Amino acid sequence: MSEIELCITEEELQVLEQVRQQQGLASTQQAAEWLVKTSLRNTAERMTGKRRSLRLVVPLEIKQ
Repeated sequence: MSEIELCITEEELQVLEQVRQQQGLASTQQAAEWLVKTSLRNTAERMTGKRRSLRLVVPLEIKQ
């Protein structure tokens, strides 16, 4: 997974620390990743109405 650099405030860092402790994660970076993944999962569920996993779709080659 590619990495991006985020500038966060002291308040946001405190929230990440709370999430880290609640979820039993090792770092605030893991807490940020957990929040992003949870948000994506919830958005996908609202869009489809079902709990489906997000998967990469690779088109099949068409042989002639």
